[in-house]
Amino acid sequence: MSDEYDLIVLGGGPVGENVADRAVQSGLTAVIVESELVGGECSYWACMPSKALLRPAQALRAAQHVKGVTGGELLPADVLARRDSFTSHWSDGGQVDWLRGAGIDLVRGHGRLSGDREVTVTTDDGERMLRARQAVAIATGSDAVIPGIPGLADAAPWTSREATSAEHVPESLAIIGGGVVGVEMATAYAGLGSAVTLISRSGLLGGMEPFAGERVADGLRGLGVDVRLNTPTTAVRRDGEQVVLTVGDGERITASEVLVATGRRPRSGDIGLDTVGLEPGKPIEVDDTLRVPGVDWLYAVGDVNDRAPLTHQGKYQARAAGDVIAARSRDEVIADQPWGRHVATADHAAVPQVVFSEPEVASVGLTADAARAAGHEVEVVDHDLGAVAGASLHADGYAGRARMVVDAEREVLLGVTFVGADVAEMLQAATIAVVGEVPISRLWHAVPAYPTMSEIWLRLLERYGRQSA
Repeated sequence: MSDEYDLIVLGGGPVGENVADRAVQSGLTAVIVESELVGGECSYWACMPSKALLRPAQALRAAQHVKGVTGGELLPADVLARRDSFTSHWSDGGQVDWLRGAGIDLVRGHGRLSGDREVTVTTDDGERMLRARQAVAIATGSDAVIPGIPGLADAAPWTSREATSAEHVPESLAIIGGGVVGVEMATAYAGLGSAVTLISRSGLLGGMEPFAGERVADGLRGLGVDVRLNTPTTAVRRDGEQVVLTVGDGERITASEVLVATGRRPRSGDIGLDTVGLEPGKPIEVDDTLRVPGVDWLYAVGDVNDRAPLTHQGKYQARAAGDVIAARSRDEVIADQPWGRHVATADHAAVPQVVFSEPEVASVGLTADAARAAGHEVEVVDHDLGAVAGASLHADGYAGRARMVVDAEREVLLGVTFVGADVAEMLQAATIAVVGEVPISRLWHAVPAYPTMSEIWLRLLERYGRQSA
């Protein structure tokens, strides 16, 4: 293995893999430095295992909501075993083989910036210095935040890692936090038979349309979850086999385990940022080509820049970064205008996201409040998703809601939100409409097949026409 490459990537998760792969496909050499498992958080402790935990109960509920279907049993041990298969039993052998096949070298160890285009890696065998001819890309991801609640850190709390890799289903689980991780794990563990209490100091799914959090709260209660909104957690202590939480005005809640789901912070604390004049432990600021201003050879991609901390968005950034690093190495013209090949324009106002809760939430772009705050003249169009023929066929008593946020001046979509069972697969059409700025007048000609849930588009457009008449 060489100690000099065109590109050095710190972090071997899906984001780092994609940066390196794009660069190598363009003719550069690349090495990934990884201190844990190649494949990163998403493969072993986030996206894949969490969805594997959620899907069996979701499938069972879907069947039970269609008259004529009876029976069905969830076997927690089999669910956990299926989850293990999706993580390759926490072995990264397959991912390492993929790197090798893609022509990407791997150095295992902790990497830190140590000079101009230089990374020092602490390995089991000592230190190794790597030099980059073109660029260094930081793709080190993020860590769960443990808030300073008295006693919490000493109570052996779960984070998302422990929740998605648990070897058994606890009898009871208290969850602190009402964001995506909190509601998804509440959905998963309630489905697996835990008595779940979800405690949020505000509402659920802040930053999304308010009705999304409200409907998810109702859905969780329908699964038997004790949902406590606008409730602070003031103290936590471990008492033998139980955890005791003090909430609100002094009430105590006891559970077998406590999961902290109060957000994440960029993993940038010990990677040598001080050597290039940046502050360790903070998000790394980048321009739209993912390059760090003032350091023309340094890039930061994915959660570590905190632009849009989602795996798919990080991979999108990675494609742009890998391509632009290769282009700059050949002094090519950079397509850095909005929506150009070498930029991550979608990070600003066209980010898609699915919350795999009960019910699901799928959204893209701006909420109504965010659009108004951005200075847009907004028309908001809502419709009952359950009133669409395809939804009523999908499940008896289907309940859901759809919203589109329209830029009234330009008559293009700024945002779309769906809430209901199995709405995740409807999101890409909305994403294309938002990213493509497809005029409302043209969307009329995108005829939804009957009877599918996508007929909601016709109903939203009809309602917009009536509201705008």
